[in-house]
Amino acid sequence: MAHTVLVTGAAGYIGSHTCVCLLEAGWRVIALDNFSNSSPAVLSRIEEITGRTLAMIEADVRDHAALSQLLQSEGIDAVVHFAGLKAVAESVSRPLEYFDNNVAGSLALLRALNLHGIRRLVFSSSATVYGEPQSVPVTETAPLSVTNPYGRSKLIIEQMLGDLAHADAEWRIATLRYFNPAGAHESGRLGEDPRGIPNNLMPYVAQVALGRRPCLSIFGNDYPTPDGTGLRDYIHVMDLARGHLAALNRLFRHSGCFTVNLGTGQGTSVLQAVQAFEAACGHPIARRFSSRRPGDVAACYASCEAAETLLDWRAEKNVAQMCVDQWRWQSLNPDGYRDCASASQQPVATPQS
Repeated sequence: MAHTVLVTGAAGYIGSHTCVCLLEAGWRVIALDNFSNSSPAVLSRIEEITGRTLAMIEADVRDHAALSQLLQSEGIDAVVHFAGLKAVAESVSRPLEYFDNNVAGSLALLRALNLHGIRRLVFSSSATVYGEPQSVPVTETAPLSVTNPYGRSKLIIEQMLGDLAHADAEWRIATLRYFNPAGAHESGRLGEDPRGIPNNLMPYVAQVALGRRPCLSIFGNDYPTPDGTGLRDYIHVMDLARGHLAALNRLFRHSGCFTVNLGTGQGTSVLQAVQAFEAACGHPIARRFSSRRPGDVAACYASCEAAETLLDWRAEKNVAQMCVDQWRWQSLNPDGYRDCASASQQPVATPQS
């Protein structure tokens, strides 16, 4: 009999791709989302890609009545918790919203799960909990430090989970620290759809390539790196989704809790990423160099040995594949999910490699 998993924030970028992996692996998926930063159109596309149905509940994890009713009626075996706000810059200007959504939302979810005896949880954390790494590659035992409210909200939740597991050994918790998610589903039907100005490099580059934005600003070209631009660990979103499936499988086989990085273990410079995207889209991308941003570091990439050991997982896709998939998504969906009707009529693009 298939296990039933509740996915909070299921219509978001990483949540939606993880739902695809779960459905294709035979799991029964209950999708929860309040659509404050996502589109209901995502869910029909997940079903289209997988040929399977999922149950959808439109609600907020802070809605105690809705959450309790769901947990009572659906026979949930485990939870993958994505729901929350995720823009670093926005968190600096709106910290209370981040603590309310991320911290209070997670607390409400944990209380409900505890009440209903559901004690398997995969938590979507972030490499931002490492702050400015003292050395690379970054291991899970590196000092934790945060430089913005978004990262602080993730670290607070990690600490809550640690205290909860210490108080009750029945809990099985996987904490996954992502590095830099990029790419899209190879079908071109699912991808990242940021509201407003993208906060991450890849969607910004994609919008410049499409002509939605005039130019990419590269912050800093004087770092002690091979080409002077910052090194980051870009991981394909489908590799990331597979990591969640592997973490869930471990929670059903083993007791206890664990924390692992999900990355490639390789640093790619901003210029290398832009050049890979130019190869994918087939034309130059307008760019200019700007001064360094406060808080940016020269290099940040993961040590992935723990994920390989505990989960038998490793990233399989490279930056070139991320760019090809990201460009296919962006070119087929120029306005993201707001362009659903016209995008569904377009032929599949053939990106240049």
